[in-house]
Amino acid sequence: MLVHPWDAGSDDEWRAFVAAQTVGTLVVPTDDLPVVVPTHYAWDGTSVLVHLARPNPALKVLGDRALFSVHGDWAYVPAAWKAIGDEDPALGIPTSYYAAVTLTCTVEVLEGEQLLEVLRTMLARFEPGSEVADPSAHERRLPGIKGIRLTPVDVQAKFKYGGNVDDDHRAHVAERLRETGQDQALAQLERRAGIMQA
Repeated sequence: MLVHPWDAGSDDEWRAFVAAQTVGTLVVPTDDLPVVVPTHYAWDGTSVLVHLARPNPALKVLGDRALFSVHGDWAYVPAAWKAIGDEDPALGIPTSYYAAVTLTCTVEVLEGEQLLEVLRTMLARFEPGSEVADPSAHERRLPGIKGIRLTPVDVQAKFKYGGNVDDDHRAHVAERLRETGQDQALAQLERRAGIMQA
């Protein structure tokens, strides 16, 4: 992933983003094309936790390293939005705004009590306060899944929200995002603008 200096995310930024999202993509390398698995996940502060069904092809090729990709808060920025004042809207250059984090991870495959902890963590993330039974209640079905702990050893974090343009151009795009209800991209743009002005 190309990350220009003005788009690079800090350690705090990417951790907060990964913690806030709910779906990522597990990318498992092979000798041929990688196996790609979109999946819900939980971030425990240091690792990504997922579980997969035993027949999942990713488990057959999973080694000691994999990538996990998380992206979101997308907005398409039309050409006209990039023009202010006397600038010709027809000559604006469209772009995309988004956040993306790619984690290069070590891999641990988990069973038994460690698998149960993964499932408990995921339930706490996705169903906080619910009265769902503890995963141990499904003892007969547990052999059909495996937990995976992905611990980052390298991170690429990109927050592409107009870091290459001036405040006036960012403010103009922010107003268009507000008008069109693209609140997540707007929040990222305003947050990043605050960082750049600090």
